[in-house]
Amino acid sequence: MTYVVIGVCCVVFLLGPASGFNPAYGTGDALLAAQSAYFERWGVVPAELVTGTGHALLTPFTALFVHGNWLHLLGNALFLYVFGAMTEERMGRLAYALFYVICGYLALVAYALAHATSDETLVGASGAISAVLGAFLRLFPHARVTSLFPFLLFLPLRFPAWIVLIFWFVLQWLAAQGLGEGAGVAYLAHVVGFAGGFLYAWARYRRTTTVAGAAASPATEGESQP
Repeated sequence: MTYVVIGVCCVVFLLGPASGFNPAYGTGDALLAAQSAYFERWGVVPAELVTGTGHALLTPFTALFVHGNWLHLLGNALFLYVFGAMTEERMGRLAYALFYVICGYLALVAYALAHATSDETLVGASGAISAVLGAFLRLFPHARVTSLFPFLLFLPLRFPAWIVLIFWFVLQWLAAQGLGEGAGVAYLAHVVGFAGGFLYAWARYRRTTTVAGAAASPATEGESQP
């Protein structure tokens, strides 16, 4: 399912106007207008979601497969590739798929409720992927992951997963409080997704033994607001 989700996100992006590869959307101003309309149709608009209309209630699901640009897509796909496979293997395909969609949906809804008057569109899988990270922390806390830190000159260093993921979560939490940079990134969706994923894995697997493994950790990308 991890590879299916990555594949669907890539296909949706390539066929949509954000990739610039589909000539049906035109070029120049026509392309920009098509992108704006596309994000408004398939992304979450908080002010519309809180009204509870049928289409708006569907957008937290469709937004999980829509990305704003190449960097947004590749960052999310890489993170899901690294952490998703082991989490899926532990949960099972069907449970993992439901977990991914439900946590991602709730993360986007939580962000929308916290910004109920906003008209900015919200797209991307980061809320769902953050849930995968939270579950990974619970299931594989001692797995060693390779990370690249800008303040360490991007040297590849290996740390236990619990150090890397807790560090990442703290950064998202601080940014969600307005203490970090990153306009256009829905940090609150990351926080909610991560917490939801961790709590689900803790409740579901609290009587089982966590498993050590190995993975590699790239940099993350947040939800994009075109």
